[in-house]
Amino acid sequence: MTEALTPQTAPAPRNPAPRNEDTAAGFAYAVAAYLLWGFLPLYMKALALVPTLEVLAHRVIWSVPVALAVLAWRGRGADLRAALASRRMLAMGALTAALISVNWATYVWAIQSGHAMEAALGYYINPLFSVLLGAVVLRERLSRGQWLAIGLAAAAVAVLTIEAGRVPVVALTLTLTWGLYAYFKKSLPLGPNQGFALEVLILSPAALGYVAFVALRGEMAFGSAPGVTALLLGCGLVTAVPLMLYANGAKLLRLSTIGIMQYIAPTMIFLTAVLVFAEPFGGARLIAFPMIWAALALYTASMFRGRAS
Repeated sequence: MTEALTPQTAPAPRNPAPRNEDTAAGFAYAVAAYLLWGFLPLYMKALALVPTLEVLAHRVIWSVPVALAVLAWRGRGADLRAALASRRMLAMGALTAALISVNWATYVWAIQSGHAMEAALGYYINPLFSVLLGAVVLRERLSRGQWLAIGLAAAAVAVLTIEAGRVPVVALTLTLTWGLYAYFKKSLPLGPNQGFALEVLILSPAALGYVAFVALRGEMAFGSAPGVTALLLGCGLVTAVPLMLYANGAKLLRLSTIGIMQYIAPTMIFLTAVLVFAEPFGGARLIAFPMIWAALALYTASMFRGRAS
């Protein structure tokens, strides 16, 4: 005769489903990441006299030891070694590395050349682009409010294009590269910290080659002045730390929570552009930005309605 299992003898599930809830640790990680990203324009503006490509190269080079140190601390070095031995993982990592490098270069150039407000616009539009990407590529059904939000954002871009006589290239480049990076990153079967380490390792030969090239030409900013050298050395920390904080925070928060919090960074960039960098805010921008904010409000409301239904 078989005995019935009592509560004391019943086996526990081997892989309990993760709880979809907000945690204090996740909130702290995410806030720290977005605040660091929000203050990043001040850091990059301090490097305004350093060529954009050299700043990009140092962001890559000095991110490598930070990323490897984090993997060593967490005991995940074997994951990275396995990824480096896989052609498929290297190909996927090369794609995400290419997208994030274009995003970084565009962002640095925008801040250095007085286009911080356009950078803020790009990151405001990004969540709406991600929603559109889900509808087009993944065939996700969008609500009427989400379609209206996307339409408002497109109209805002049209307003800026008509007023300037050109499309807002910086904003759209940042939107497309970050949105596609996030999309393909989800397909990379590797943890966020390991994935970041893989990306900067893939980019490091080109970064080192560029630094060697400018050094041979006698045009290297690194080593030209103590302040500049210290800022370039710090590029690894200001690049790697917020990305890793964000990756860990996203795992410990609900999607709707992290979705709302992503507005922190572009809002800080926008305020920095207006109040610190004194970039003009008038004309078409005075029309387009409220349209974007209204679009984000519609998107947020529809997201919460979707969770409640």
